[in-house]
Amino acid sequence: MKSAVTITDKAAEHIKALLAKKPEAKGLLLGTETHGCSGLGYTVDYVLDDAGDFEVVEDKGVKVFVDRKALLFILGTEMDWEDSMFSTGFKFSNPNEKGRCGCGESFHV
Repeated sequence: MKSAVTITDKAAEHIKALLAKKPEAKGLLLGTETHGCSGLGYTVDYVLDDAGDFEVVEDKGVKVFVDRKALLFILGTEMDWEDSMFSTGFKFSNPNEKGRCGCGESFHV
């Protein structure tokens, strides 16, 4: 079965660095929320208690917990990390997206 989310090497390295600074965290939580002018935005947070309703993706030595309520919106998404002159942060390549707002902060499916 295909993973809910794929994690690039760069993203895994950054996740490891984040988790090293917060040792009580079990991993990162990936979800969506109503946001921006296109409807949905990605959320990333720490998971301190892994008893929630999550799809767990373990890859490259890290755990990403995907909120099951967001799963249909982000199934098959690639999670990457970008650190450039213009942008720093997690980047998502989502095959389910039908469009994005002009600033790229939100998407719709």
